[in-house]
Amino acid sequence: MRLTSFTDYGLRMLMRLASDPERAFSTAELADEFGVSRNHLAKIMQRLSRAGLVTTRRGGGGGAALARPADQIRLGAVVRLLEEGQPLVECLGANGGACVIDGRCGLKSRLGAAEAAFLAELDRSTLGDIALAPLELN
Repeated sequence: MRLTSFTDYGLRMLMRLASDPERAFSTAELADEFGVSRNHLAKIMQRLSRAGLVTTRRGGGGGAALARPADQIRLGAVVRLLEEGQPLVECLGANGGACVIDGRCGLKSRLGAAEAAFLAELDRSTLGDIALAPLELN
């Protein structure tokens, strides 16, 4: 299984926010740290904000911070949110795709069960379990 870069960077951002929950992090700061487009991170931050996982403030001293304690945010829930609309395989998508062997395939149910097990394992951990150590400034 491979997560999208959207989810990968979303998890990284949340891990950084969890490293210093009293502080607001700017998208520019996070983009520099992760070496990724500010625009890409802004889209991810918007989804996290709409879901109530982060709060954002504009202007000087603004940025993003966790909306609730890291130990109350389950990793499975984050992955479900960020991978929404990205089925593991086409036939597991909302419309079932255009698979010509649907109805005769024994793989679909096994992949669905494997995905459920993967997410269940992530549900056993919280963002607090994987928070990054604060960066040491020189």
